[in-house]
Amino acid sequence: MEIHEGAAGDGVLDYSRLSLNTFSVDSISDERKRDAKQLYLNHNRLDSLPSSVSLFCNLEFLDISNNRLTSICEGITRLTKLKTLIAKNNRLDEFSLPKEFGSLQLEVLNFGGNRFEEIPLQCMKLLRLQSLSIGGNRLKSIPAEIENLTSLEMLYLGGNLISAIPPEVANLPYLSYLVLCDNRIQSVPPQLTRLYSLRSLSLHNNLLTYLPREILSLVHLQELSLRGNPLVVRFVKEMTYDPPSLLELSGRTIKSRNIPYFPHELPSNLLRYLDLASKCPNPKCAGVYFDSCVRHIKFVDFCGKYRLPLMHYLCSPECTSPCSSNPQSDAESEDESSVPADRLQRVLLG
Repeated sequence: MEIHEGAAGDGVLDYSRLSLNTFSVDSISDERKRDAKQLYLNHNRLDSLPSSVSLFCNLEFLDISNNRLTSICEGITRLTKLKTLIAKNNRLDEFSLPKEFGSLQLEVLNFGGNRFEEIPLQCMKLLRLQSLSIGGNRLKSIPAEIENLTSLEMLYLGGNLISAIPPEVANLPYLSYLVLCDNRIQSVPPQLTRLYSLRSLSLHNNLLTYLPREILSLVHLQELSLRGNPLVVRFVKEMTYDPPSLLELSGRTIKSRNIPYFPHELPSNLLRYLDLASKCPNPKCAGVYFDSCVRHIKFVDFCGKYRLPLMHYLCSPECTSPCSSNPQSDAESEDESSVPADRLQRVLLG
């Protein structure tokens, strides 16, 4: 098919929805190539993108979505001004990108609706990336290298096969929107409390049975989507407790009673162990724990209508006992008044 220049404004070339099987730049003047800042090739039948795309030397925006692409040509790496690449709904996978893809100065990248089973490591080198979308693929995990994308503001990984959230996600200082819906995630790492900029967290249609108590620290969170998780249809109150070892009993006694000690008085393994003590979060308990603790589900009312199960750890079963005569009991009375009523504008459960 002969290619005609699509309807174009200043710096815009639109060749979308023309049923193109190939794309040739021969009919485009050198001036138009040089002036082009946006190129639309979406909704065609392209199997490949010619390396001659590199002739659009000032291109900032490229849309090649809804084609039949199985790879992206090496020529794209010469588009030094490219900021946005939309390549959704193709046949791309982790082997489809050129080796130097990470050298691009991309700010927006959309690989939604492809065949990725892994996030290519080339993408982890796009240090200017602000928005990354790889939804509707076959991803099984999120690489720890995601923490390299320190400019990231939006991460969309919904509709995959992801089973866990790596704690490295918490090292993204500007992340505002995190979409992990429609996966197989069973728990939320407490490290996410370090996402100080997070405004929206989408976790619906996963396998969550609880949330970490630390989620209360996400002070800017405005939207939390949880529908379609087991925690919505059945609350879990499972307690497991293994008796503490002699080493732990020794450590607890020293820490809880503030017994003074000096390095030359204790074995080296006990000294290292004492540094690992965790304070019991029950405000009515002055105890500590090391390895042996009680997993406890606490229900917190976020917005006056929904009570969500949050998980924390207590030092012993006595901390969860309803017996009012026990001075270390009634953890359910823990004060949650510090959580503003308007903390979450929307909690989506159904």
